[in-house]
Amino acid sequence: MIRDTEMLNQFLHSIAKFVNERLVPAENKVAENDAIPDDIVQEMKDMGLFGMTIPEEYGGLGLTMEEEVLVAIELGRTSPAFRSLIGTNNGIGSGAIVFDGTEKQKQTYLPKYASGELIGAFCLTEPDVGSDAGAVKTTAVKKGDQYIINGTKRYITNAPRAGTFTVMARTEPSIKGAKGISAFIVDASTPGITLGRKDKKMGQQGSHTCDVIFENCHVPAENIIGGVAGKGFITSMKVLDRGRLHISALSVGIAERLIDDALRYAINRTQFGKPIAEHQMIQVMLADSKTEAYAAKCMVLDAARQKDLGNKITTEASCCKLFATEMVGRVADKALQIHGGAGYMAEYAVERLYRDVRLFRLYEGTTQIQQMIIARNMLKDFQ
Repeated sequence: MIRDTEMLNQFLHSIAKFVNERLVPAENKVAENDAIPDDIVQEMKDMGLFGMTIPEEYGGLGLTMEEEVLVAIELGRTSPAFRSLIGTNNGIGSGAIVFDGTEKQKQTYLPKYASGELIGAFCLTEPDVGSDAGAVKTTAVKKGDQYIINGTKRYITNAPRAGTFTVMARTEPSIKGAKGISAFIVDASTPGITLGRKDKKMGQQGSHTCDVIFENCHVPAENIIGGVAGKGFITSMKVLDRGRLHISALSVGIAERLIDDALRYAINRTQFGKPIAEHQMIQVMLADSKTEAYAAKCMVLDAARQKDLGNKITTEASCCKLFATEMVGRVADKALQIHGGAGYMAEYAVERLYRDVRLFRLYEGTTQIQQMIIARNMLKDFQ
């Protein structure tokens, strides 16, 4: 749902200009230094990008789902590291509080997320817990008016610079599975928290992840999100539905960037006496890529509109995540192929983007998890 078409178009135009004039020229520097320049981070704060999905009453822009995916597509036309920095504040880092937080929790944290003063991180994955989120081993034992958290979380996006962690921990050890899990807001300065070293990754330099270790970490009971124990898994699933649509839209944006780069190269590169863009086999790869990107975009926009209408879109979000993230991998492969040997060289963005997009098929639920969710819901609806 688009609330004001003119205002949204102005915002999208400003983002497109920011991407083209500031972010794209900085891509190589970010990759080489594994860091986003401070002046760019400040510009992102000034544009309100840290609070796009946070309700207006808490200082954010309050974008609808449809508006959010359109913005994500624009941000997808550059290195995903830039989007990753603001992504947790707009998604998994703040979403649990937006959806299920108490009014006090919202007033305390959301304005700081919206301004970029605080970076939020979402702690679900563990060394032995990834796809099976209901098997969380991190414990939270109640003692008086506090909980004592112990456990290790792994691959936590933005953890090295996070101000708060949304932590999924088992508060009811006697209850197996998802029902015994609660969600906590944990200040990063709380004694007992240790950060592991930054992970050395295949791609997405400038976007940082690391382990977060909790050792006898005392957290006030009032920091349970929503004030109710045992609801953490349900909260995390709400967050992931929206996050999957966001990643799907981001995949569309990157696919469009890859297609543009491949087309430009094909027009300028000459072989056998003519631009390779005039060779039929190159045209087939370009056409297939364009078709797949368009199909994914249509899926994402449709699912976003359904969510804005209040419809349950768990299946549709998984369909989008499955198709769009697999699609961008295929598009990246074709784009590199069109570049030929040059595509394997760091001189061209396709070499970096080819590595960057591989992650999209893994986080927010792997491709195989999306297939399981879709099939499970199909069987449930049939009965």
